[in-house]
Amino acid sequence: MSRFVIGDVHGQFDGLTLLLKQMNMSDNDRVFFLGDLIDRGAQSAQVVDWVMKNGHGCIMGNHEQMCLEAFAYPNSSAVWQGWLINGGSRTLESYGDLGMSSEHLNWMSNLPLYLDLNDFWLVHAGLDPSLEIEAQTSTEFCWIREPFHRSTEPYFSNKTIITGHTITFVFPGLKAGEIAQGEGWLGIDTGGYHPKSGWLTALNLDSSIVHQANTFTGAVRSLPLAKVITPVVLNKSKRRLSRQQFSL
Repeated sequence: MSRFVIGDVHGQFDGLTLLLKQMNMSDNDRVFFLGDLIDRGAQSAQVVDWVMKNGHGCIMGNHEQMCLEAFAYPNSSAVWQGWLINGGSRTLESYGDLGMSSEHLNWMSNLPLYLDLNDFWLVHAGLDPSLEIEAQTSTEFCWIREPFHRSTEPYFSNKTIITGHTITFVFPGLKAGEIAQGEGWLGIDTGGYHPKSGWLTALNLDSSIVHQANTFTGAVRSLPLAKVITPVVLNKSKRRLSRQQFSL
């Protein structure tokens, strides 16, 4: 049995289908998604429906959280605009005239904030290195960036954290499609929806093979993790990276 972790899909169902073929899974393999199944791409409804109906593991991403907050506050234009301008409009379009599925919304509302696989720990964005797990909330698990990325020591001594959320090419020295390596963590959001990349990534945790499909070109590839991993080096003396470099 192999365990596969897939980075932010962002409504790219056709790309996900290509990736799954490249992964060449057996019946007893397990698949986990790092959240952000929705928004930006044109096929969010299909992605959610497929993941939900196949019973794959999935954690909450910040885009699922924005979506749920919008439907929880139907009269808040600020909350709705915050979601819509960050890709929510594409999600609504994918559901057509019937609107967002209540079944899908209920499923998303029950997604965990992290999954502990014993030797690996899956979370969408990361965590605050200064806080115990019990003191952290969705703000850290779904949204954090630099405090986590700049950590100089692993959070866990016995497991590796796997994250999405921050597209890897925004880190200094990383190219499109490369896997980011920090202190005790790996980032595998390679920007499947983004025109500068298009690579959607799955990591086999047990064989350390990276499978990728490009949502724009249709190219696929499978490589040893060692061939596509690049350490993240953030100079603390430099100013903070501009928020415009990141995608919500």
